[in-house]
Formats: sequence, C-alpha cells, structure tokens
Amino acid sequence: MTKGERAKELFLSGKNCSVAVVLAFEEELGLSEKTLKKLFLGFGGGLARQRLVCGAVSGMTAVISALCSDGENKAETYAIIQKACDDFKAEVGSLICGELLSGAAAKSTSPLPEERTAEYYKKRPCADLCALAADIAEKYTRK
Repeated sequence: MTKGERAKELFLSGKNCSVAVVLAFEEELGLSEKTLKKLFLGFGGGLARQRLVCGAVSGMTAVISALCSDGENKAETYAIIQKACDDFKAEVGSLICGELLSGAAAKSTSPLPEERTAEYYKKRPCADLCALAADIAEKYTRK
C-alpha cells in the first residue's frame, strides 16, 4: 500500500486531512498515533475549518520537514517543501482549502465538524487530496 492509499483510507475512516497524511508516516516519524493526532488535529479543514492552507498540504509539509531536514538548514528544507507544494498545485491548482473545495464546504465559524456521511465524502475531493499530499511527501522523503 502506498502512503497515498494509506492517507486516503485514514481520511475515509474519519480522520481529518492533516492527521490522515501524517498518520500514513507514523512509523517513519517515530511518534504514536495519539501524539500525531494531538499535534495535527487543529490543521484540518484548512486550519481549524477556516479553509486556509489545505490540511493535507500542512500534513505533507510536516512530514517532509520532519524527515528531510536537520532542523537547522532552513533554505534546504524550504526548497524541498516549495517543490512539493509546486507539485501539489500543478495537480489540483491551489494550496488553499476554500479554493479546492470550490463551494462544497464554506468557511465555518462553528468548531463542530460536519457529520461524515456518504454525501459528505461525495461532495469533497479531500480523500484524493490526502492521497496526493502523502504520495508527494513519499516522493520527497525517499530522495
């Protein structure tokens, strides 16, 4: 199973977009599922449902930063993440959650996420965006 397939599966099981991407790399990151969920839960829905930067992109960024950086060389890490973001944008046109959802889900002031139903999944590209972000992260972390 690819990291993208795993991230999609995790999203479809009820995890938010950011958590789904980072959990696909749980073993490589060396952190527990509980810790990863606590660290990345707030990035879902484009930063707490504000429809800002896509949560899958935030998860992708975290994975690449954790697995490709030495924690010191900003320029090198930023260059890799910029390439990864360019790859993502080339596939779907944006890094912004609200643009990617294009009317399927408006910004909400409510902290309550929508119920995960068949209709929820049907009207959103999020599962595929999680797969894309994880596949891109896998590409860059293998280099």
